[in-house]
Amino acid sequence: MSNLTAKKPRKLGTTSTAMDLPATPNPNLRGDQLLHFSHPQHPLLQISLPYLFTCMGCKEYGAGRRFRCQTCGFDLHDFCALAPPALQNHPFHHKHQLVFFAKPGGFLRSKCDVCGKAAKGFGFRCTTCSFEMHPCCAAMRVVMNFPTHEHPLGLSPSAAVATGDASTVCNVCQRKRSGLVYRCAAACGYCLHAVCAKDMVNGLYVHGLRSPDKPNNMLGTAAKLATQALVGIIGGLIEGIGEGIGEVLMDNIGRGSCRSIKHN
Repeated sequence: MSNLTAKKPRKLGTTSTAMDLPATPNPNLRGDQLLHFSHPQHPLLQISLPYLFTCMGCKEYGAGRRFRCQTCGFDLHDFCALAPPALQNHPFHHKHQLVFFAKPGGFLRSKCDVCGKAAKGFGFRCTTCSFEMHPCCAAMRVVMNFPTHEHPLGLSPSAAVATGDASTVCNVCQRKRSGLVYRCAAACGYCLHAVCAKDMVNGLYVHGLRSPDKPNNMLGTAAKLATQALVGIIGGLIEGIGEGIGEVLMDNIGRGSCRSIKHN
């Protein structure tokens, strides 16, 4: 595995600048072809297509540049295909070395400490304190320029979502969620979730695509209303069934009392 480098997207006003991580020699990379351990059957060709794909390494979405198997359609982000064995002094976690792992660690479901999403495949993990992040998140900087805002944005820990602090609402997705947040360095109040910022590094934004796992607000509201309606219907059925059972019991009790009087 070699360097972890994000390709700069097509210029749209202010562009994001991803981090250039240390390069290591990769004998398996020959020109634009790569022999990768995750897909030993066929070589992977470095290409660029403006379509959404799922990286078979980190299991995250991407668009644009990728390493693809022309035989069976296996795709890897550049970040994942060229990931180095380890990262030293990464600005997101400079305390310890981060080691590349092909599978998430632990018995419980782990998540990326940068974007807050589940870690399902390739990732960098600290063996000392369990810090973990996706390769794409590792390619982001502490301070970056993004095409959605005129000022540089700096990464800072997100405020607790439970506090209801309006400053945690992302100006792109208009939602509150866990994970780190980029805030405007000019203190104008602009906020951008790290998970939304990642779409501007992995090629989705520049190709006009949205991550499929980001729900539409209208669809989300409709889903909530449908769920509430279903709960109401089920509750009514249970209540009706309960009333019916109560009537039967009272009727049986009444009949039993009548029989006792007759026998007496």
